[in-house]
Amino acid sequence: MLPRPLRLAVAAFVAALATTACAQTTASAPSPAGTPVKPRAIANPLPAPAADPQLPRVRAALEAAERGGFDAGQYADLSRHPLYGWIEYANLRRNIDAVNNGQAADFLARRGKEASGDAFREIWLAATARREDWPSFLAAWTPRSTGGKERSVALRCAELNARQALGRADAAWNREAQAIWRSSGKSLPDGCDAPFAVLAARGGLSPELRWERIEAAAAEWQPAVMRAAARGLPAAEQAQANDYAAFLDNVNERALAWPKTERSRKIASYGLAKLAKAQPASAEAQLPKYAGALNFSDEDRGRVLYQTALWSVASYDPESARRLNAVPEVSYDERLHEWRAREAMARSDWAAALAAIRKMGAKQRGESRWQFFEARLSERAGDKATAARLYGEAARKTDFHGFLSADRLGAPYALCPVQPTDSLAAKTAVARDGAVMRAMGLFQIDRSGWAVREWDEALSRFDDTQRRLAIEVAQGYQWFDRAVFSLNKTPQEQRLYYLRFPLHHGDTIRREAAANRIDPAWVAAEIRAESVFNPKARSGANAMGLMQVLPGTGAQVAKSLGLPWGGAASLYDSDTNIVLGTAYLRQLLDKYGGQPYFAMAGYNAGPAPLARWQSQRPGMEPEFWIETISYKETREYVARVLAFSVIYDWRLNGDAMNVGDRLRGVVDGKRKAFVCPAEPIAAAPAAAAASAEGE
Repeated sequence: MLPRPLRLAVAAFVAALATTACAQTTASAPSPAGTPVKPRAIANPLPAPAADPQLPRVRAALEAAERGGFDAGQYADLSRHPLYGWIEYANLRRNIDAVNNGQAADFLARRGKEASGDAFREIWLAATARREDWPSFLAAWTPRSTGGKERSVALRCAELNARQALGRADAAWNREAQAIWRSSGKSLPDGCDAPFAVLAARGGLSPELRWERIEAAAAEWQPAVMRAAARGLPAAEQAQANDYAAFLDNVNERALAWPKTERSRKIASYGLAKLAKAQPASAEAQLPKYAGALNFSDEDRGRVLYQTALWSVASYDPESARRLNAVPEVSYDERLHEWRAREAMARSDWAAALAAIRKMGAKQRGESRWQFFEARLSERAGDKATAARLYGEAARKTDFHGFLSADRLGAPYALCPVQPTDSLAAKTAVARDGAVMRAMGLFQIDRSGWAVREWDEALSRFDDTQRRLAIEVAQGYQWFDRAVFSLNKTPQEQRLYYLRFPLHHGDTIRREAAANRIDPAWVAAEIRAESVFNPKARSGANAMGLMQVLPGTGAQVAKSLGLPWGGAASLYDSDTNIVLGTAYLRQLLDKYGGQPYFAMAGYNAGPAPLARWQSQRPGMEPEFWIETISYKETREYVARVLAFSVIYDWRLNGDAMNVGDRLRGVVDGKRKAFVCPAEPIAAAPAAAAASAEGE
C-alpha cells in the first residue's frame, strides 16, 4: 500500500481531474466530467488530394533546365502550371552569370512576390555584386525576403558597397555599417571588408568601436577577429590588442604584466576559459596566478571555473564534484545547475543531488523533470509529503517525467487534446492558396528545399487558424513534419496531438511489431522521433528513411533475416525501412537484456558510448540512468521516445501501458486511461526531425 501522503496525493490528483472535462473540440460540447480522453478523427477532413497528372512533366522540365537542355517550346503545355516559375528559376540559375538585366527584370516583375522570385533575387544579387554592377544590384534589392527574413549579412554588406559606389553613403549608411560591425564577435563575410574600410576612412570606426568588437571576439574565442579589428588602433593599443589575441591562442605569462583594467581581467578570463575546455586541470592550476596579478572579480574567476567544471562533469571526471563546488554561485546558470544534480546522481549521492536541485531557480525547479527527481529524492530522504506534492504537480504535464510521476501516484495520465471543428470551406480556401499549392507540388516531386520556401511564404501571411489548416493540408499529402516545425507557437497548439503525432503506415507498423514481439507504439514513436514519417529523410551520417537506418545496418539486418538486400536506396521504401528498422530494434533489445531504454540509447548513440555508460553505472534505476547519460542528444532522445510511445499507445488503443513498465521491458503491464486536468497543461516539446536533403 502507498504511504498515506501519496494516497492523499492520488486522491487529490484524481479529484482535480474529475472537476473538469478536457476541451476536445473548439465548437462542440465537452465530454462528461472525469471521463477518459479518447482519440478522435479530424472533423470535416479534406478529401484526399487528387494526383496532378502534369507533375512528371514538371519534374522532367526541371531536370532538363538543370542540365542545360530546357526548351520552353517543348514544355509549352506547362506555361500555366503553378510550378512553372520554378522551372524558369532552375533555367536561369544554371548559368546565372550569363543572365542579362532584361531577363532578370522580367522574371522579378512576374515572380518577384513568389518564393521562386525571392530565391532568384538572392542569387541575382550575389551575381551582380560579384561583377560590381551596383545599379542592377540596387534595382533588384529589397531589405527583406518574402518570408519576412532579413537578408544575409553578405548581401547586406554588398548593399552597403552598392550605395557607397553610387554616392549614397549617408549618415544612415554609417549607422547600418556600424550595426553590422557590432553584430557579432565572429568572423564576418569577406564582402564586409570594403564597407568597413570606407567606414574607417570616414572616421566611423572609433577606437571604442574597435575595442567593442575585440572584446566581443574574445568572448567568442576568436583571436583572428581580434587582430583584424585592432588594425586601425593607435600603435600602442594595437600592440596590446594583439597581445590579448595571443593569450587566446596560447595562455602565456606576459598577461601577468598587463594593465590591471577590467578589459585585461575579462580577456584573461576568456583565454583561461578557452583553455579549460581542452585542459581543465591546466586552466584550474594557472587561474590563481592570473587572478592575483590582474585582480579578478568573482565573475572573472567564475567564467574560468564554469568551463573547468562543465568540461569535467560532461565526462564525469573524478574531479567533477570538487570543480562544480568551486564555481561561484553567481556564475551558475541552468546548464550548470542541472549538471551539478546529474553528477551527484551519477555517484548515487542522493543527498547532494537533492541539494543541487533545490539550488535551482524557481522556473527550472518547476520543470517536470526536476519536480520528478526532487520528488524521488525527497521520497528517498523520508519526506513523503513533499514527494507527494511534487509528483502531483509533475503528473499534470504530458511528458516523460509527468508520466513517471503519474505512475508513482497510480494516477491516470494527463492529456488535453484539442481538435477544432473548422468548416470544409475554410480548409479548402487554405488548400487553394497559391503558395500552399506550389509547396505541395514541390514536395511531391522531392524538391523539399523549394517546398519549404513556398511553405514559409504562405505562413508569413497566415493567421494561427490558417497555419493550422495548412498543416492539415500538408498531412493530406503525407508531409508530416510541418506540424513539428510550424506548431508549438502557443500552449493551445501543443495540444493538437492529432497533428503533432501523425500515424501513417499503421498496418505495416503493427505487422512488424507483432513479428518482432515489440510494442507497435514504440515503433511509431521511433519513426516520429527519427523522421516525422518522412520516407525520404536522410541525416548527415547517412541514416536513411523513416527509421533512419544506416545502409550498413540495413544490409546486416537483411542478411540476418534472410531477405534480399536492395542497396541503400531501398531504405527509402517505407515498408522495407520499417521491416529492417523494427527487426534492428528487436536485435538491440535482445542484446541489451530486454531493456528498451538501453536499446533506445544504443539506437541513437551506438554501441561504444552505451557500453561506457553501462559500465559506469551498473544496476542504476532506469530513470536515474537515463538522466545521467552524458550525451544531451541521447539523454533527451530516450526520454522523448518513451513519452512518444505513451502518446502513440493512446492514438492506437485509447489508453496506454504504464511508462514505468514500458521502460523496463514489461510487455503485459497495467494499462491506464488519459484524463485532462482542471487546467491546461504543458505538452511534451516536439522532436526535431532528421535532416533531409534540400535544394
